[in-house]
Amino acid sequence: MFVLGIDPGLTTTGYGVVRGSGPAVVAVGAIRTSQREPVEQRLGEIYRDVCGVIEEYEPQVLAIEQVFINQNRATAIGVARASGVVILAAAQHGVIVREFTPTAIKNAVAGYGKASKQQMQKMVAARFGLPVPPEPADAADALATALCYLQTARLEAFT
Repeated sequence: MFVLGIDPGLTTTGYGVVRGSGPAVVAVGAIRTSQREPVEQRLGEIYRDVCGVIEEYEPQVLAIEQVFINQNRATAIGVARASGVVILAAAQHGVIVREFTPTAIKNAVAGYGKASKQQMQKMVAARFGLPVPPEPADAADALATALCYLQTARLEAFT
């Protein structure tokens, strides 16, 4: 089973493909868009790149971080837009979508719901046996989201 983890963002969308057995990292990276481009072009780029990842790795599940409304509404709107096109790409490819709050992801991976970006990067590297923490932090967050799904699915199997 392959799980595609996504940390959505309009400027940087992190992604990580994880094989469930192990688990093991299959691919990790980030989709970056230019703030100088119109929003519709940026969203189109995110959509096309996510479709490409889905078509290449054929994940069964897309695990995505839920939009977190913080004090910066402009950032939250951009994240929500990016999240929407990612979910659309998954739906059009028949991929199951599961959403997780940032706190749930941090709890699952680091055991602490308020873990910092650096702590999450280190924990992701440790949990996957990577020699160095994934860069950028958005890519590490995407792997953490995929790992959160795998842990949640295992727990649900026992209930």
